[in-house]
Formats: sequence, structure tokens, C-alpha cells
Amino acid sequence: MNILIVHCHPEPRSFNAALTDIAMTSLTREGHEVHVSDLYAEGFDPVERASHFESRADPEYFSALTEQRHHVQSDTLPSDVQREIDRLQHADLVILQFPLWWHAQPAMLKGWFDRVFVYGGLYSGTRRYDRGPLQGKRAMCSVTTGAPEPTFSPTGRSGDIVSLMWPLHCSLYYVGFDVLPPQITYGVQGGGLSYQEDAAFQCHLEDAKQQWSQRLRHWQTDRPIPFTGWQDWNAQGETLPEHPLRWRI
Repeated sequence: MNILIVHCHPEPRSFNAALTDIAMTSLTREGHEVHVSDLYAEGFDPVERASHFESRADPEYFSALTEQRHHVQSDTLPSDVQREIDRLQHADLVILQFPLWWHAQPAMLKGWFDRVFVYGGLYSGTRRYDRGPLQGKRAMCSVTTGAPEPTFSPTGRSGDIVSLMWPLHCSLYYVGFDVLPPQITYGVQGGGLSYQEDAAFQCHLEDAKQQWSQRLRHWQTDRPIPFTGWQDWNAQGETLPEHPLRWRI
């Protein structure tokens, strides 16, 4: 199988980098082909802007969706965007490796979504969700947090981790991915914040590395997060009253 790791952390010696290295080693050992998009190291520009498009569909008014669709159709997307799309299309599994910053992914990774998930290419009005172009592929987020796990409970001070992860999971499903439950490594303390003594903290990090390596052994058989699809909605885009997921909490 072909694996793409989208790595998003500015420090090459970070714990996120260690998790990416573990994924590369573990998956390669299992016989998979692994590629890495290191967004910071490769200097990916996360800001969508008019200057990315040399031959504009509309020179007078910049609409990102209009330009994306036009450049998909004319096969003239910016080279960095086309590179990332090619990597996605080649992959059977995409792993997003990043720290949780301000209750979401870093701006670099958000901009990767903005620029790479191009309108007219990776989605359209009729080609999205369970009809998305990337259907049949799997995606999984590997995320680190600074605060401990209990603070990310539904009543925790950091916010419910399920709710915080929902926008990312929904975006991945939007382009067709089967989205696997995330791998969350809590309590990666830093910046002067400390929740446990150093010896215990180092053991915590080593345990997290082992858990990640073990998780990667069965990514092909893990059950994806359940989402509703086109057959489950009415004309207004609402889940049908008789659908069981309509009644989940």
C-alpha cells in the first residue's frame, strides 16, 4: 500500500517529528511505500491568493473557487498544489501529523486544506461526501496536545476533543475519505507548563510512541468513523428522521 504522511510542525526535533519517524519506520517495515509532505521543510505557502494563478479566469475579481476550477480544467494549477494532489491520489492512507494549536490544526495545515482541496478537482457540488473523488482511500489524524487527557472530556476545561476534531474529520470525509478514529497523544507538555515530573513525562512519551507503532499495524482493518451520506438526507440536506444517526448524541 502507498502511505502519505502530511507532517505539520516547524521543529524537526519535535515529538511530532518523532511520531512521523515512527510511522515511516513501522509502515515501511510492514512493506508499505511511505512518502512525507513536510509542509514547513518544503516551504508550502498556506495562503490562497490571486498571485498563485498566472492565467486568471477573471482578472478583475478574485474568487478562489472560480480560479481553482478554471485551473483544474486547464491543467494549470500551481505546481505545489498539483504536487500535493498527486501525492493524495497516489496514497491508500493519508496520515495528518500535527499539534493541536488554539483548539485546531496549525494555520499551515489549515492553509493546506484551503489550497489543495481544490474546487472542481477534489470536490464539486455533486462529487463530495460519500461521492467524493478520494473515496476508497483512508485518512487518519495523529494529534498531540499540551494539556492532559481529562481536560479534553465533554466537561473538561480544554474542550471536548470529539467536537474539536469534527471540522477536520468532516473536511476529510467531504472529499471522500474513509476517516479513521484519530490517534491523540495527550499531555505533551512544553513552554514551561508541567503536569508531571520529568521522569514520568519521558515514560509517557515512550508509551505514546509504542501505542502509535502498534496502532499502525491494523490501520487497514480499523472501522471508520460513521457518517451519513447522500442516500441519508432529504432535499434540504437534513438527515432523514428514521435514520439511526439522526438520534445520536
